[in-house]
Amino acid sequence: LEFNCRMGDPETQPIMARIKSDFADVVEQAIDGTLDRAEIEWDRRTALGVVMAAGGYPESPRQDDVIHGLPANGCEIDSDCFVFHAGTRAHDGQTLTSGGRVLCVTALGDSVKIAQSRAYRAIESIRFDGMQYRRDIGFRAIGRGAAR
Repeated sequence: LEFNCRMGDPETQPIMARIKSDFADVVEQAIDGTLDRAEIEWDRRTALGVVMAAGGYPESPRQDDVIHGLPANGCEIDSDCFVFHAGTRAHDGQTLTSGGRVLCVTALGDSVKIAQSRAYRAIESIRFDGMQYRRDIGFRAIGRGAAR
């Protein structure tokens, strides 16, 4: 029997967007063996993440393409939308691609449809050569009438 516990990409980003507590405190409790007593505050809204991948992903992803349109602080578009970096690197004041899964744009909303709309709207302002992403994230949940 094997058990793996890790913060996988891209599954972790929507979870991280919903944590309102100080995540460092949660990690410290896990290290101390007191995680069962942790009081984690969650944002009750839906979170949805869309991965932006490098050209050639997954077989042979491009690298060193300049990423344009990132928020000024690199990650927070607004209080409901974030850009998580996965395959990026800084070089000469620019952010470049450095791996297959480059970014994960993650948004919160009162429904899947609202979170989806926010994420895709944010993606419209981000550009890099060879950029690719799925355009169907969340559509099955919306089709089932999922409120959350």
